[in-house]
Amino acid sequence: MRPSSAVRKPLPDPAFHPAGETADVHVGSERRRGRGAQSNASGRYEPTARIAVDDGWQSLEELAPFKTTVAIDNARKIITTNDSPDISFDRSINPYRGCEHGCVYCFARPTHAYLGLSPGLDFESRLYMKPDAPELLERELSAAKYSPRTIAIGTNTDPYQPIEKKYEIMRRILQVLDRANHPVGIVTKSALVLRDIDILSSMAKRNLVKVAVSVTTLDPGLARVMEPRAATPQRRLNTLRELSAAGIPTTVMVAPVIPAINDDEIERILDAAKAAGCTSAGYVLLRLPLEVRDIFKEWLMANFPDRYRHVLSLIRQTRGGKDYDAQWGTRMKGGGPVAWLIGRRVEQACERLGLNTVKKRLTTELFTPPLQQEKAAQLSLFEIA
Repeated sequence: MRPSSAVRKPLPDPAFHPAGETADVHVGSERRRGRGAQSNASGRYEPTARIAVDDGWQSLEELAPFKTTVAIDNARKIITTNDSPDISFDRSINPYRGCEHGCVYCFARPTHAYLGLSPGLDFESRLYMKPDAPELLERELSAAKYSPRTIAIGTNTDPYQPIEKKYEIMRRILQVLDRANHPVGIVTKSALVLRDIDILSSMAKRNLVKVAVSVTTLDPGLARVMEPRAATPQRRLNTLRELSAAGIPTTVMVAPVIPAINDDEIERILDAAKAAGCTSAGYVLLRLPLEVRDIFKEWLMANFPDRYRHVLSLIRQTRGGKDYDAQWGTRMKGGGPVAWLIGRRVEQACERLGLNTVKKRLTTELFTPPLQQEKAAQLSLFEIA
């Protein structure tokens, strides 16, 4: 086996390959066992692609499987801001880059291209952590011009992905926010969030936190195919139940909704979430930006070849005839009759279940910059002395 360099060729549309062949970057099933993506194509900024070629000396299947590696991301700032009109927050934190959950549809995959890595299997296996995130957060919250508003965590990659169990960066971030009385909204699909229920329940009493759990399907088989290393659907429902019982406001996110794959479960997911104690719900239509388009098409052909054309046809009907439309105002929920029907189903189910009757707004009135707290503590010690 020898590697060779070649100018990257566009990924062929599997619809024109009845046998399901896609591209030379496809990785054998044994090497990617437990992963979501089918391939590891170079990112869009790379002028060339390295393609493994079997020259007869060694089988490609004998190569070592993909292992999860974690490197340090020496970030200079930890709070990221945005001005998107499509989302309800203007700032967020991402303790990690890349995500081991391996959700094939993840819209964050293209961010790995900025690192010179593949949005495919690299995104799931070559991860980066930000160990200084809590210290950076303290400094940024203490800046003279900082004005508090809810910080969103988990909107890009999951802060409770498996490596968080070892590094506990998210927990330390919550400790900083807790001490500063700063509001936070969390999105996850991991039961690991229950580890921090002590901090979250304390913050909930001060109206400083809400948690959303993504439940894409109730079918554990489909979940394993779509989200191979995420918690099972039942564990996510149990997580919602325990968070709700602890007095923490919870939301279920039916996200993403994929036409002809999981859209038939919308009402059942909302029913189950309501029974688990959820008070609100939301949904996001499947998004296929940049490299996610090809990664999703490969996955679809590999797992649902009989539905391939139908699913893509429905997706294009929600995106003005294209695979994806990034236009603000429609990118999260699409347009056209198919998207309208999905939206109405969610609305009617929520109305029937009494979800979203009250909009939860977290408070910023209790906020105290961390460094001011330290100075106050030092002054009181001086006065005692």
